[in-house]
Amino acid sequence: MDTPPKAGKPPRRSPRLVSWHWATPEAQAILATRNLSAILKYHRRVHGDSQTQTGELLGYDKTYVSALELGKRRLNDIGSLRHVAERLSLPAHVLGVTDAADADHRAMLQFGQSTVRLAEIARQSGHAAEAVSELWPLVARLEARARDGSTEREALRLLAQARLSLGTALGNVLPEERLATAAHWTAKSLDVVEVFDDPSLTSTALRMHGNELRKAGLTGAAVDRLTHAAAIAPALPERAAVLPLLARAAGAIGNGTLFDHAIREAQQLLDTVDHTSLVNPSALFEIRLRGLISTGRPRDAIRLAEAAAPTASVAVAPQWRVIELVTTGRVRLLAGDEAGAAELLGAAVHEAQAQRLPHQLQRVVRAAGDILPSVSEAAHEALTQLRSDIAA
Repeated sequence: MDTPPKAGKPPRRSPRLVSWHWATPEAQAILATRNLSAILKYHRRVHGDSQTQTGELLGYDKTYVSALELGKRRLNDIGSLRHVAERLSLPAHVLGVTDAADADHRAMLQFGQSTVRLAEIARQSGHAAEAVSELWPLVARLEARARDGSTEREALRLLAQARLSLGTALGNVLPEERLATAAHWTAKSLDVVEVFDDPSLTSTALRMHGNELRKAGLTGAAVDRLTHAAAIAPALPERAAVLPLLARAAGAIGNGTLFDHAIREAQQLLDTVDHTSLVNPSALFEIRLRGLISTGRPRDAIRLAEAAAPTASVAVAPQWRVIELVTTGRVRLLAGDEAGAAELLGAAVHEAQAQRLPHQLQRVVRAAGDILPSVSEAAHEALTQLRSDIAA
């Protein structure tokens, strides 16, 4: 058994989450060989380290590092292999070592994808709070693993997806004054997805982050992200997923030209892509109504609302019903129909409270204002209760 010389306790390299040096395709190909010589050479190259510096990191002398790289020495004992894996921020199984901690990590990766999928289903079904409860432990464990320097590709992709899903779920359950937290988590995913050189993943991350920026009131930045997401979308379905959100953001900043362009293209794509909760006639109808109001065309919004609203072509999330109720209630007020508006906004308050959607209650408060004081008061009371629940 060849046990390497030790040179005292080695200094720990401070891992930087933005480098992800083991997550690149080139690194993955090298790691797949489990060839320690090639792994050491790659590590030195990406960090610009000398054999002396790598020796200091590992706690070995320069000559021993040279011998390992030349294949003149081999590490055979489990303790030394685990030590090198730890110093290089690699999972131990890459060097052929399996232990309880590594097995637990592999299990987390295996079931983590299911956790993200189930959380997304829960959010889409109107249970965003439950989605947050499921996602947070997973994200916390992946974050801790990344802070320890583990940057294996599979774990990083899962981390990016989990951060996006967590941010989106938080965007449903937080009130407006705290929506920056949701945007914070979706933004953190962007640090990771860049390394994958995957236009679909990058477009998805930009789309989800852009929407959370819009909800947080950072509409200019939202338009930038969403425009980028649409530009790099690799296929029509991905582009179609961005356009409704881009239309919303464009409307929020009062850019009628961009709003019209985005909503028109989204409508045109309805016949060529599979429908989703966003890309369907009912959702686009609501987005058009809201955008016409925010771009200074209330009469056009009233005329559109007087036509029969299209039926959703797919099952949509329950929160979409609340969003639609608030928007159509606003249009009824603009048309002078206070009774109709009160009925719609009152229903929105009831459903938003049941689904724990504080942001939609805040929309009701703004829509009702002083014109419908009873509705505004009911929304305030429901919002106060939800804030209390969140604080608890």
